[in-house]
Amino acid sequence: MRKLAENILSWCENPEEGAIQQAKNIAGHPCLIGNVCLMPDTHEGYGMPIGGVVALENAICPNMVGVDIGCGVLAVRSSLTAIPTREKLEDLVAKIKERVPVGFAHHLEPQVHVIFNDPRWDATTICKQERESAAMQLGTLGGGNHFIEIQWGSDGHVWYMIHSGSRNLGKRVADYYNALAIDLCETWRHKDCVDHELAFLPRGTSEYADYLKEMQLCVDFALANRYAISDNITEAFWEVFEDDDIEFFGPINIAHNYAALEHHYGRDVMVHRKGATLARKGTVGIIPGSQGTSSYIVEGLGNEASLCSCSHGAGRRMSRTRAKNELSLEEEIERMNEKGIVHGITDVDDLDEAPSAYKDIDEVMEQQKGLVKIRTKLTPLAVVKG
Repeated sequence: MRKLAENILSWCENPEEGAIQQAKNIAGHPCLIGNVCLMPDTHEGYGMPIGGVVALENAICPNMVGVDIGCGVLAVRSSLTAIPTREKLEDLVAKIKERVPVGFAHHLEPQVHVIFNDPRWDATTICKQERESAAMQLGTLGGGNHFIEIQWGSDGHVWYMIHSGSRNLGKRVADYYNALAIDLCETWRHKDCVDHELAFLPRGTSEYADYLKEMQLCVDFALANRYAISDNITEAFWEVFEDDDIEFFGPINIAHNYAALEHHYGRDVMVHRKGATLARKGTVGIIPGSQGTSSYIVEGLGNEASLCSCSHGAGRRMSRTRAKNELSLEEEIERMNEKGIVHGITDVDDLDEAPSAYKDIDEVMEQQKGLVKIRTKLTPLAVVKG
């Protein structure tokens, strides 16, 4: 960890200039308490860097949470100790794709789930409007950096991992409340906050209370989404291996886009984690790499300097556009094929999620050895992307 400025701490060895400037903007935020913390996977985002962690007092900032509210990773260990053939692995991937819509695809029928019986839907503005749409999206993966991965664990077991969030529900909530925050900040003449995409909702306002309620429902919906995907993956395992005695253990779940009231700096503050995960002492977490590289099950060390946080993954080293323009499709395909990974990289449009578009996960893990310790290393066998 090094100090980039008076109240900016970085566990990222070489943060890009855009991310540093965003951290400096946040350092001047009127509600900031303590330090701006940059995790090893930090890269530029909207308003706040991805991989950023900050504490605000008596305020919440929608852009410091992000648009995919509740996005996170779920990992499950199976009782399988091997997948006998590549054919079986390919069959498993095909069955998962049959059961789990990816990219912009939704289910054709609304999904039945206990999450939709929650009375909070009727006590919200945006979530209430999006309820029917959300029922079609539950159990869908989405696109971008979302994935399902079949993995081989250093513990001798086959695992699967899911990275997905609140789908369009979270974005609608984020956009709506960010617009309200901008209106409030313009009224109260917090021009810098608006200019830097850091508009906030003050505690005590109805907007603050309403956003918290909708944000938490999005977090819960995102978890329900990952559970629904997990149920379908389990069914795919049983069908492909013709063995419903295969057991599944866990799951481990960790979210990385949310805000929560926690006690730091001797006071209660609203901690915002945007592309960062909780690493309180003893907390079991997940740090995925890019497709084609290792992922890790970790245990938090409770480092207060980082607000008990760690990275949420490897982090991008180049933009999506730059990756498509500069990376070699042939080389990225060969890299995956050499490792024997079942993957879906087939054309230039897939290069934005190629392994080379991301930072080296092992370097990222080295930079945060004071934040977490590794429990299990997971090596990819197959990847499903949107």
